[in-house]
Amino acid sequence: MQKEIELAVLPEFIEDQEHILQLGVKNLKINENRIKGFKIRKRSIDARGKQVLYRIRAVFFIDDDPSPVIFSKSFKSLENAQPVIIIGAGPAGLFAAYRCLERGLKPIVIERGKSVQERRRDLAKINREGFVNPESNYCFGEGGAGTYSDGKLYTRSDKRGNVQKVLEIFVEYGATEDILVDARPHIGTNKLPHIIEDMRNSIVEHGGEVHFDTRVDDILVSFGKVSGIKTADGQIFNASNVIVATGHSARDIFTLFKRNNWLLEAKPFALGVRIEHPQEIIDQAQYHCAVRHDNLPPAYYNLVEQVDNRGVFSFCMCPGGIIAPCATDQNEIVVNGWSPSKRNNPHANSGTVIQINLEDVPNSLTNPFALLDFQRSVEQQAYEFGGGNLVAPAQRMVDFVNNTTSATLPENSYKPGTTSVELKDVLPDFVYQALKGALPLFGKKMKGYYTNEAILVGVESRTSSPIRIPRNKETFQHPQVEGLFPCGEGAGYAGGIVSAAIDGMNCVDAIKA
Repeated sequence: MQKEIELAVLPEFIEDQEHILQLGVKNLKINENRIKGFKIRKRSIDARGKQVLYRIRAVFFIDDDPSPVIFSKSFKSLENAQPVIIIGAGPAGLFAAYRCLERGLKPIVIERGKSVQERRRDLAKINREGFVNPESNYCFGEGGAGTYSDGKLYTRSDKRGNVQKVLEIFVEYGATEDILVDARPHIGTNKLPHIIEDMRNSIVEHGGEVHFDTRVDDILVSFGKVSGIKTADGQIFNASNVIVATGHSARDIFTLFKRNNWLLEAKPFALGVRIEHPQEIIDQAQYHCAVRHDNLPPAYYNLVEQVDNRGVFSFCMCPGGIIAPCATDQNEIVVNGWSPSKRNNPHANSGTVIQINLEDVPNSLTNPFALLDFQRSVEQQAYEFGGGNLVAPAQRMVDFVNNTTSATLPENSYKPGTTSVELKDVLPDFVYQALKGALPLFGKKMKGYYTNEAILVGVESRTSSPIRIPRNKETFQHPQVEGLFPCGEGAGYAGGIVSAAIDGMNCVDAIKA
């Protein structure tokens, strides 16, 4: 017999199995000898009161021994299997390939960037020299943008598909089982590359193909049906189904669609800055204490405010994290954030952005590229004000609100460097005004947030794709091209690792084998 109950546990006892057992005995009101074990199913932190608590849901096994949880793959033979071309080896592409193997389809993954290990050298060059390889960077390469920019698995995508299955696949390839339990699961940039590499090796070992350093230059179509793809070096790969899982920064794919006169549409996205505080400020505010307990993780926050009918919100918050340079081409500045698995860096950062709607940009209803061009112009403006070599324009928080150039900038985690500017000259005025109004209000919601110890670094602009590739809601195929499946963040149907992975699997399930 099993009983699932909710318990409140003080941080100092969260690792104490005997203490949790006794809480269960007291709650269930049964003899301790009848309990053969327990398993924590969900775990979250409740910091609403003066005393911070862990809220856990635990299953207690009464009279019966618990059975071990086994994660194993079930792949079919690919003998005479139908090929499926998958453009992009991010989470959408890799999980699509995994699902192909489950269905007995042969995945052929085409990735413009490099493998995770080779990609490290290009990332080091970005941070050290300010040089961006347009084919291998924080956005392009095996694992996609999430591999080296955090590995957060928090999502609200339950209605889109099986979140639990995605998490279990990550565990299968080496993630800790904590991600199945934590309310805000996180793998960490230091661990995710090895998991992605093991997943790719498994796909190849079971009959799939993965081609790196291979950029797709055209999608081949005959009589309205996909017939394959052509790469930059002239290779032809034939297949009657192509999944386009290229991520939110592969702008050349949108140009490819435009060249072929295939439907595209402008899509709202969010734009702003990345804000970094000393982590201890966030800990003190959220945990109501001078020093965070060792059994509590570095604190996070989630802030939302309305300013003149515009939503301003925190995005991709990284406790104990680092601000990363995520441009995909020269002469642009794009910042993002990531955390290692222990989240043990001294700073906390978060994107703080506002929604850019179609009505904010002229001609966006008739020009699918209007918002993309707007996005690019802001990134290039940031590069110009930074002065080159990926140095980012930055300003202290209170100075930003008061229209004051910061005499100095605080120590921060952005490795290419920051330079003091007035960010109102970098950001569109309506973005600046919304941020200026929201930051003091955030400070009223969270003690210590509104401070000149915090730095604003520009610009956070790749929150999602500014273009959507239309698809049929039932078949997942592009309305003009049979066998063409727009997929994941780049096509406008996902917003993170888990939702992209789910969308990749959903696209494969839509293929008629």
